[in-house]
Amino acid sequence: MTKAPAVAARGLILSPIAARLLLPSDQDATGRTLDSEEIEAVTAAIRSGTLTSTKGTFTKAFEREFAALVGAKYAFACSSGSAAMHVAVAALDPEPGDEIVTTAITDMGAITPILFQGAIPVFADVDPRSALVTAATVAAAITPRTRAIVVTHLFGNPCEMRGILDVAAEHGLPVIEDCAQAFLAKDEGEYVGRRGAISAFSLQQGKHITTGEGGLVVTDDPQLARRSFLFINKAWGYGDQNPDHYFIALNYRMNELTGAVALAQLKKLPGVVERRISLARSLDERLRGLAGIGLPAAPAASVHTYWKYVLNVDERVVRGGAVGLGKKLAEAGVSCAPRYIQKPAFECAVIRDQQTFGNSRWPFTLAHPEATDYSRSRFPGTYQALNDVLVLPWNERYDETHVGYIADAIRRSHAELTAPE
Repeated sequence: MTKAPAVAARGLILSPIAARLLLPSDQDATGRTLDSEEIEAVTAAIRSGTLTSTKGTFTKAFEREFAALVGAKYAFACSSGSAAMHVAVAALDPEPGDEIVTTAITDMGAITPILFQGAIPVFADVDPRSALVTAATVAAAITPRTRAIVVTHLFGNPCEMRGILDVAAEHGLPVIEDCAQAFLAKDEGEYVGRRGAISAFSLQQGKHITTGEGGLVVTDDPQLARRSFLFINKAWGYGDQNPDHYFIALNYRMNELTGAVALAQLKKLPGVVERRISLARSLDERLRGLAGIGLPAAPAASVHTYWKYVLNVDERVVRGGAVGLGKKLAEAGVSCAPRYIQKPAFECAVIRDQQTFGNSRWPFTLAHPEATDYSRSRFPGTYQALNDVLVLPWNERYDETHVGYIADAIRRSHAELTAPE
């Protein structure tokens, strides 16, 4: 292989990379902690012959151990992170046409549950640097029809909850925490998912721990816990003296094979989080001082657990901005996602064109005009955040060699994109 010439940048000579390094990926075994423990657990589940969680032991054990880990009274496993969000919304039981404030920088699986429950997602703007909702942006989105607030802890970085909770209390609103990307992240010393009324977690393939698909709902409220349990189980009152299907609900149960994997994965979670944080700090040190590059930063009283490692790229300094830098990193074998979800959720067809149930447009037909006003001028932080963000891959199978490779690729690309033309 022909070596690339070294690049000089502000007096720094970057040595050429002799060969492309294959980075571990969370999409396969190279970047996942799946090992003999999971195989043994699944084998035990199969040998038990009981694969439904209503009669098995693995899923129940996973629920108990996760609740104990984060200090919650109740935790319920379900079939996906999207299911967990649906359960959380359904537990609040909104009336048709009620509004739920959320963010437009999130997975659609966190928004469609609002629509399925007949409520209207109303989008709060975000801080352009963190891409997180704030107390001020949430307060600006609240109307007399608001029923709840969804707070999304993005990329492993927790929102500053104190101000948001104060706003929620002022208006008498429950808060749902979307913790899909933020296992064991902390805000003011408390784990995310512990300060709102109810919270949702995801065990999807790329999360801190994985079962391929899976989710968790966590709460301390006994009434929300009861409705969550029922909604996961078709509203059938397992254990009741005279059980019935009490209300409209789905089968969102986690099966015992998934529960067995989840239980084995859970034991590894603290180590996974510690590793991700340590490696992120190493990359911070290697990238510090690059002009036009903002490093991930959590509030002083918070703990960021790095689902991904995110850069903010100033296009006024770095030619091509996040897209230009991302292209160069991809050429070096560093898979990345400039602009993350590419466009705000309200620009997706399901919301933009109100493609819901047949041609009815329901529940959007119940919304007042301001709730569906997605004018660009109302979301300056959202558009700025998506314009600047560059999402780098991250997992606990990295070592210092991988971190060094990524840092070298970024510094080299940055030098090329900031050099005089």
